[in-house]
Amino acid sequence: MSISRPTLIVVVGPTGSGKSALAVELAKHYGAPIISTDSRQVYRGLPIGTAQPTADELAAAKHYFIADREVEDNFNCGRYETEALALLEELFKTNRYVVAVGGSGLYVKALCEGMDSLPEADDAVREMLKSRLESEGIGSLVEELRRLDPKYAEEVDLCNPARVMRALEVCLTTGKPYSEQRSGAVAERWFNIVKIGTDMPRDVLYERIDRRVDMMVEEGLVEEARAMYPKRALNSLQTVGYREMFDYFDGTISLAEAIELVKRNSRRYAKRQLTWFRRDESIGWFAPTDLEHIIEFIDSKS
Repeated sequence: MSISRPTLIVVVGPTGSGKSALAVELAKHYGAPIISTDSRQVYRGLPIGTAQPTADELAAAKHYFIADREVEDNFNCGRYETEALALLEELFKTNRYVVAVGGSGLYVKALCEGMDSLPEADDAVREMLKSRLESEGIGSLVEELRRLDPKYAEEVDLCNPARVMRALEVCLTTGKPYSEQRSGAVAERWFNIVKIGTDMPRDVLYERIDRRVDMMVEEGLVEEARAMYPKRALNSLQTVGYREMFDYFDGTISLAEAIELVKRNSRRYAKRQLTWFRRDESIGWFAPTDLEHIIEFIDSKS
């Protein structure tokens, strides 16, 4: 690698695995700003449920793509790629390193590799799927995706209506599986990329997730979700932590059941994240507190 090229340090891993704290330590070590690759932390009003960086973490390093738009803003991977690359052009003018951190696999892919150019869906198809989502729920769409594209159904977050619907749009519009139309071509970037994965035993990770959910409830997750309840149909709120609370507000489950579902669904999401990131052989996996060896790894690659 050319020594003249700046380096993007990409910290990935499952929810609850210590990514944010590690990113701050790396930012302090390299004198680097931080950009988020989390698809939900970009929204205002969701600090608890999306586990946005703490006040101390925000004070320790300059952060971008954190609480910088309203939940009504229909942000997506394509927009993220465009905005993040433009931001990096500016940041790399004055920084040798930038740290990117988050667990949204598609946002990481958009930043590092670019997104595939897939066909736009027919408006009628999109409206039909929206209507089905409202009348039948996400389960019906998930079953159709499993039938039309079982490969992608194994990879995607099946609790994310936007991702499920987008895949179905492409399947139904083209008559071909969504997974077959992703080219896998990697866009050339003008900066070096070094990827770090936060790793720990599965049982330890699940215990951390359960404790973090309890802490979120103590910090006001229920009240935060209640404030968003009138906007529950927004894509930005179709995520773990809010959907379960909305069901509690609807009276279909108890608060205790909602909390247990948040824990269960968070653990399931973590498992899907690990499956996604484990496929990337360029990631160096470390305990999130093993700062010395992580820095050695980054320095050897940049």
